[in-house]
Amino acid sequence: MKTLLPLGRTSRALAGLTDAAALACGWWLIALSAITCVEMLGRKLLGFSLQGVDEIGSYTYAIVGSIGFAHTLVSRSHTRVDFLLSRFPVKVRSALNLLAMLSLTAFAVLSVWRALNVVLESIDLRATASTPLATPMWIPQALWLTGYVLFALVAVWAALHALKLFLRGKHELVNDGFGPQTLEEEIEAETELHMRRDEAAPSPKQPARVEPAQLGVHA
Repeated sequence: MKTLLPLGRTSRALAGLTDAAALACGWWLIALSAITCVEMLGRKLLGFSLQGVDEIGSYTYAIVGSIGFAHTLVSRSHTRVDFLLSRFPVKVRSALNLLAMLSLTAFAVLSVWRALNVVLESIDLRATASTPLATPMWIPQALWLTGYVLFALVAVWAALHALKLFLRGKHELVNDGFGPQTLEEEIEAETELHMRRDEAAPSPKQPARVEPAQLGVHA
């Protein structure tokens, strides 16, 4: 799968961190789904309720969303409207792709700044949720902020790489790395994902080969 990060140790560390965070979010969503099912069955059939499931769910979706921004950016999976982009010359497309990356980076940094203000305000006011759990708001907000920090780190690192390529006149590399994925690249990414799943799955055991001598048959 192609990524917009440059080759190197820093890029591998960022990609590994986003993969680990996305995997943790996936497992937590599975656990939250199971807890929600228990909550629904308990209310309908057994007359009890797990307090705070809906509250935890709202925190979860905010945190998963912020972490998802980073993971999606690494894998170049953000939606791009490109019905006109391919009609422009190479240099114009390169400038537009660079502008898109810089704009996304500015949005990521702005998100970190605003989220940090929210967390600091909650800490200063000692804000708690008006729910049975009375959750100190800085706890879920800090996790939410962490996702945006990861998003900003990936965006800044990728934007610096795009700017370096653009200033060196490598417009084809800018378009190839930061432009919308082509149909062939999307197919390649999906095919690679399925191949990895097939490789991870245990292969069926082959039947043991029996030599004729073991059966008492002599050539």
